[in-house]
Amino acid sequence: MSRKIWLGVGLALLVAIGLGLANYKSIILFVVGNLGKQEIAENQEIAWARGPDGAPEGDRPPNVIVILADDLGMNDISAFGGGIAGGLVKTPNIDALAARGANLSQAYAGQATCAPSRAMIMTGRYATRHGFEFTPTPNGMTRILEMFYNDGSRPHPMLRDAEAARNTPPMAEQGLPGSEVTLAEVLKARGYHTVHIGKWHLGDTEEFNANAQGFDESLLMASGLYLPEDDPNVVNAKVDFDPIDKFLWARMQAAAKFNGGPMFAPRGYLTDYYTEESIKVIEANRNRPFLLYLAHWGIHTPLQATRADYDALPEIKDHRLRVYGAMMLALDRSVGKIMAALEAQGLADNTIVVFTSDNGGAGYIGLPEVNKPYRGWKMTFFEGGVRVPMFMAWPDRIAPGTVLSDPVAHIDLMPTLASAAGAAAPTDRVIDGVDLLPWLTGQRPAQAPHDTLFWQSGYYRAVLHKGWKLQTSDLPKKDWLYNLVADPTEQTNLAQANPQKVAELKALLAAHQAAGRGPLFPNVGSVPVTVDKTLGDPATKSDEFIYWPG
Repeated sequence: MSRKIWLGVGLALLVAIGLGLANYKSIILFVVGNLGKQEIAENQEIAWARGPDGAPEGDRPPNVIVILADDLGMNDISAFGGGIAGGLVKTPNIDALAARGANLSQAYAGQATCAPSRAMIMTGRYATRHGFEFTPTPNGMTRILEMFYNDGSRPHPMLRDAEAARNTPPMAEQGLPGSEVTLAEVLKARGYHTVHIGKWHLGDTEEFNANAQGFDESLLMASGLYLPEDDPNVVNAKVDFDPIDKFLWARMQAAAKFNGGPMFAPRGYLTDYYTEESIKVIEANRNRPFLLYLAHWGIHTPLQATRADYDALPEIKDHRLRVYGAMMLALDRSVGKIMAALEAQGLADNTIVVFTSDNGGAGYIGLPEVNKPYRGWKMTFFEGGVRVPMFMAWPDRIAPGTVLSDPVAHIDLMPTLASAAGAAAPTDRVIDGVDLLPWLTGQRPAQAPHDTLFWQSGYYRAVLHKGWKLQTSDLPKKDWLYNLVADPTEQTNLAQANPQKVAELKALLAAHQAAGRGPLFPNVGSVPVTVDKTLGDPATKSDEFIYWPG
C-alpha cells in the first residue's frame, strides 16, 4: 500500500477519534477503498488474433482447454453428492463433462490457496522447487484484516509480522519466476496459439504477467467484482463476519485488461463475459491448435449473481446461499457453452477439456456443506481444503466413463497435457508431476502415478504416502495422522497411537523440503482457521484449529 494511502488511513483514524471511535472501521475501509480505485474505461471490443482460413492437411495435435474454477467445494457439483442447498442447484453441464471422459476421483490441489496451485498447474512443479509458496495479497491488506480479526470476538488472534510486511515487494512483483517453464511456453514451442482469460495471480510485471509466461493473448481479471455493486442486474450478498469480504467490497472494481493495456469494464457479468470471449477464441482458432486457459473468478467472493440466476432459485430461502447457488449456475452454464462451441466448430473430439478448482471451498463464506463430506476448508490441508474435482475429456483418446481412483494432483496437468500435444517437457529441471495418459487411455500401468504427494505453506506441511496422510504444524504445535483408506474424511487422529508412522512421514517431509528452496517472499500474516466450523459459527478455544500462513 502506498504512503499516500497510509496517510489517508491516518487521517481517517484522527477523524474517527473525533467521532468517538464509533465508526472508525467503516471510515478506514472507505478511505482505503476510494484511494485504491482507478479509472475504468468503457468496455473495449477485443480483436482476437485469427488463425488460417483453412485447416492444415494431416494430423493435428489436440486443442487444450483448461477451465479452472476458484474456491469450488466438492459438494458444489451435483454429481458428487447432491450439490448446493441439498441438491436444489444442479450442475448438468459439469456433470456431463465428468461423464464424457475421465473422472480423477482422488485429485488434489497443489495448495490450499489459489496462487500456488495455479503456479503448480502451469509448471508441474511443487512450490518448494520455485519458491512461489504464499498467495500474494495487496500491500496493507493484512493490517486491515488484523484490525477486524482482532476485535475480541474470536478465541485466536490473527498474527501479523510487521517486519516481513515492510520487506515484502508490491503485489505485482510477487510472481512466479520468469525462469520457470510454463504449460503455455511448452505448447507454444509446439506451434500452439496460447490464450489466457480471467484470473492470473502469478505476478503483474514484465517478468511475471501471462504474456511474459508464454501466452500470446491475455484478457486479465484486473480487479474483483463480477458487476458494479449498484448494477441493476446484480444481486449482492455481503458476508459481514468475514474481514476478507469487507476488504474486497471496499477495494475491488469490475475491471479487465487486455495484453497489459489500460483497465476497462467487462461486458456484463464476469463469468458470462469470460465465457463469451472464450467462445470467440475457439472460433478464431478453429483451424490451428490452441491452448485456452480459462481461469474463472467464480465462485470466489465477493458473492454476486445475476438477477436472472438468482430468480431461478426461489426455493432457496437463505439469501447468501441463494446467491452462491446462482453463481454456480453461471459457472455450469459456462462449461455447457464452451462444449457447445467446440461441437459447433467440429472440434469436440480432438480437444482436451480439463475442469478443476484451485482449492477447496472456503469456510469464511459461512456455508457449512460446500466440502461435504470432507473436513476442513480452503486454508487448511484437511481434505476439504485440498481435495478438488478434476475431469479430463478427450473423445479421440479417453473413453467416456473412465475413472482413475489413484491420488493425482495439479502438478500432473502440465506433463500430461504436454505429452498429449506431443510437446517436449523441460529436461533441465525436476518435473514433479506425472504424465497420466497411460492411466487414462486404457494402458493402466500396475503402479499408481504417485506413492507420495506433498503440500507446504511455511510452518504448516502435509504429506500423503500410500494411503497415510500426515499434517504437521508449528502453530499450533500438533500432528494429525489419518489412514485415508479406512478414514477418508479424517475423523480419527492416529498420531499419538502411531509415532513410528509419524516419524516415517516426517522424514519424507524433511527430505522434500531439503530438496527445494525457501519462499520467494515472506509470510506476512497467519490467520486462524477453525477446522469443523465456518467463520460464521461461534468458535471456542476447544475447537480444532490451525493457523494458515501467507
